[in-house]
Amino acid sequence: MTFETVIRNVSLVDGSGAPPVPADLAITDGRIAKIGTLADCSAGTVVDGHGYVLCPGFVDAHTHDDIIAIRAPEMLPKLSQGVTSVIVGNCGISAAPVTLTGAEPPDPMNLLGDAGVFRYPSFADYVAAVGKARPAVNIAALVGHTALRSNHMDRLDRAATPGEIAAMRSQLVEALAHGALGLSTGLAYLSAISAPTGEVVALAEPLAAAGGIYTTHLRSETEAILDAMQEAFTIGREASIPVVVSHLKCAGSANWGRGPEVVAAFEAAARRQSVYCDCYPYTASASTIDLRQVTGGIEIMITWSQPHPEAAGRRLADIAAEWALSEVETARRLQPGGAIYHCMADDDVDLILGHPATMIGSDGLPNDPRPHPRLWGSFPRVLGHYSRDRGLFPLTEAVRKMTSLPAQRFGLRDRGLLKEGYWADLVLFNPDNVRDAASFLEPTVPAIGIEAVWVNGQLSYQNRQSTGLRAGRFLARNAT
Repeated sequence: MTFETVIRNVSLVDGSGAPPVPADLAITDGRIAKIGTLADCSAGTVVDGHGYVLCPGFVDAHTHDDIIAIRAPEMLPKLSQGVTSVIVGNCGISAAPVTLTGAEPPDPMNLLGDAGVFRYPSFADYVAAVGKARPAVNIAALVGHTALRSNHMDRLDRAATPGEIAAMRSQLVEALAHGALGLSTGLAYLSAISAPTGEVVALAEPLAAAGGIYTTHLRSETEAILDAMQEAFTIGREASIPVVVSHLKCAGSANWGRGPEVVAAFEAAARRQSVYCDCYPYTASASTIDLRQVTGGIEIMITWSQPHPEAAGRRLADIAAEWALSEVETARRLQPGGAIYHCMADDDVDLILGHPATMIGSDGLPNDPRPHPRLWGSFPRVLGHYSRDRGLFPLTEAVRKMTSLPAQRFGLRDRGLLKEGYWADLVLFNPDNVRDAASFLEPTVPAIGIEAVWVNGQLSYQNRQSTGLRAGRFLARNAT
């Protein structure tokens, strides 16, 4: 038998959670053609895996890569981690469908860029743009609730009217017809916090017939988190749709230690309905500058500021001392901008990250000039720091969380497992030294130990650099 590529001498971790198996793997026409002992087979390219682990390409379950996938399609922050597919459109923020009525996008849509980057009035326009850009990784997209509100409402600090909800639903239905995964909300943000539960339920109703999913940045991740979780589960039940809680956490020092309560509430819901969550492997979050989080109880670092770009990379407390102002007033003067919030406790992160229903999502912000290191480091950090070094879960479970679990949950057909006939999204890594190299001081450093990455059968990353091949594509929901 002859194949395009054969990868020999590897330890196959297939993504299902099953134990590693020594084997070879062959690729033809972008798909996995054969798995087994292939010593007698020939191939145009033969790769010696040196006994390293070969597993499915990682699926980043929570990203804000909507625009960067088009403007910088090399996608090196993700490709260098072994990520071969990204879910965009999270937290109510999406690049499409968007028609800006103001001069600038409302917060937090500005995390994706300024007004000039929002060029996709329909979801079909965005799909076409991804196809034209040919990004290096696959793109699958949610539709943002805040984006829809911005399209149809004159003010975002109120509930939508029935007519506005109908207009939003129409755009959502159009997007679902063009392959959108579902709907996301960011109910904690001021641009959506005035939306009552009924508005979201009414908007989410078309998802069930389309096989869509509901993902949510909860209305609160601090003291009121249990109520916010119940709201999310209620929306899922009333609309008869699966729910994914985005970046589940116990935020703020007053909330530390509540991980067991949060997990218990999550598990109680999971006994009645389909609920999952994603989590990033850090104790710091990142978002826009939010005065509600400037409490003096946590360290805050500024990542960008429109009026004061020189503040990027500096601690808010240091800037406040220099300006002889309170931290709240300093933060107000830095707006609009972004920040990293050291707002979580290790024990809570461990408990949530280790739960069997938890997927890995980087939640990285590629538009930040000084990004959170999760943008470049999340997936190797799970493999190295959490699995190998700390033993939070076995390597096979780490891989499952990053491959088959998100692929199945988001309807990415023929991906997330090493199976004959599946797309050849693959990662070869050294389990002994794989680790994140990005830090808060140097946040844009590629990971160690990611030896090679294939996207749709094309060798896209090797020797800590891109090969120049960009083989990613737009992934419509449940499309082969």
